[in-house]
Amino acid sequence: MNTLESEMQAWKTKTKEMQGEQKEVVHLRRTIGILPATSFIIGSVVGSGIFIAPKGVLMYSGSVGLSLLVWMLCGFLSLFGALCYAELGTTFTKSGGHYTYLLETLGPLPAFLRLWSEFLFMRPAVASYVSLAFGRYVVEPFFTPCAAPPVLIKLVSILGVTFVVAINCWSVTMASRTQTILTFIKTFALVLIIVPGAMALARGQSENFQNFEVDTAKLVMLPLAFYNGLYAYGGWFHLNCVTEEVINPNRNIPLAISLSMVTVTVLYVMVNMAYYSVMTPFELLVSDAVAVTFANKALKALSPVIPVLVALSCIGAVNGGLFGASRMLFVGAREGHWPKLFSMIHIRRHTPLPAVLLLYPLIVIMIITGEISKLIRFVSFPRWFFIALATLGMLIHRYRYPLHPRPFKVPLVIAVTFTIVCFFIVGLSLYSDPWNTGLSCVLTLTGIPVYYMTIHRFRLPTRWRRVYNYCSKQLQIFFEVIQQEVQTY
Repeated sequence: MNTLESEMQAWKTKTKEMQGEQKEVVHLRRTIGILPATSFIIGSVVGSGIFIAPKGVLMYSGSVGLSLLVWMLCGFLSLFGALCYAELGTTFTKSGGHYTYLLETLGPLPAFLRLWSEFLFMRPAVASYVSLAFGRYVVEPFFTPCAAPPVLIKLVSILGVTFVVAINCWSVTMASRTQTILTFIKTFALVLIIVPGAMALARGQSENFQNFEVDTAKLVMLPLAFYNGLYAYGGWFHLNCVTEEVINPNRNIPLAISLSMVTVTVLYVMVNMAYYSVMTPFELLVSDAVAVTFANKALKALSPVIPVLVALSCIGAVNGGLFGASRMLFVGAREGHWPKLFSMIHIRRHTPLPAVLLLYPLIVIMIITGEISKLIRFVSFPRWFFIALATLGMLIHRYRYPLHPRPFKVPLVIAVTFTIVCFFIVGLSLYSDPWNTGLSCVLTLTGIPVYYMTIHRFRLPTRWRRVYNYCSKQLQIFFEVIQQEVQTY
């Protein structure tokens, strides 16, 4: 009898240990150190932008000199914004990025609208135009000098997105390591462009830099030039979406942001100078794949390698964006602003599986229906509007709670300058491109009735609630996901 009791006791102890182990592991762990954090930002920023945006910046600025100035100013502006987000990331230790900061400083409605626009069109649009760039650089070398079939480009783009989604569903560590590897590859690609450009300048090929005249008639289109440049720098805020997974965030977030943005700004300006040292402004404007055109002129022996490196660069940007956006949806669901299913984690993979999968069908739809240039203008307004709101909220929070702990504090002049410039660019865009700007604004505002019907006060019929609860339960069983049981903030 004593033996039976001892065996039963041992079995109960083992069961409790197993339950304890499960409880310990079913949460998002802090696995991102300083190198992965820096790689995460650089990898998210350096995607298709530097290979697509130079055309738009030159087109809307009107001259080589002004376009280079736009690239430098966009770098400084992005650095200012990144430093503001470094303060926000160390002040509020939750993941979620923009959503969390708006929730903590301005309240639930602006936060929900940011989450709503992220899911409805922003993240699908961003991921789709970077994926389309990936597809174009993979497919076009096989059809040169003829145009590549658009259907084939979109098919390859969908395959690239599917690969990224699969990695993010499978393992957080694998997604992080993939991002680090791709960051080194894309940095090598930029250096490969810079070196022959520097050699050409050393030989005296500077005739394309003589065009520094400013066409006053085109100044009204300057906000669109900034939008294209800022699109290329976009992604510096993705690390803030995964704050709860960063090791020692008070130190590593500001350090990673500073290192990465200074590096990216220097690389971008040097790459554009390399473009103009080899290509004429006309050649750049008529090229749909600037890096390929550059390689055909300056790197003939290595020209087949450039499209491959650019394609890998695009995949890295998609991976970083999806990694961060899924955490924003995860946190929004945890706060009650999104269905609870999306705040759940896979019991074995420990990834926010539902949040990752939610974005996939919308990205595929936008790949099928969208065009790169229109998607860039379509997304820029809400992105920069909500970033400006977040930094404005930071200033308001400083005023209201001056004694609140802030491990990293950005100088006030930087925060104010960045906020004013963002609102100024957003305002001018309403004049420069009223159609795309107005459409994205309307889509964002559609979240207001949704908020008041489902979040502020639940007004849906009882029968709908039952159907919703049943579907949520079945999906939870199907995906094998549960709520995070360990608080990570």
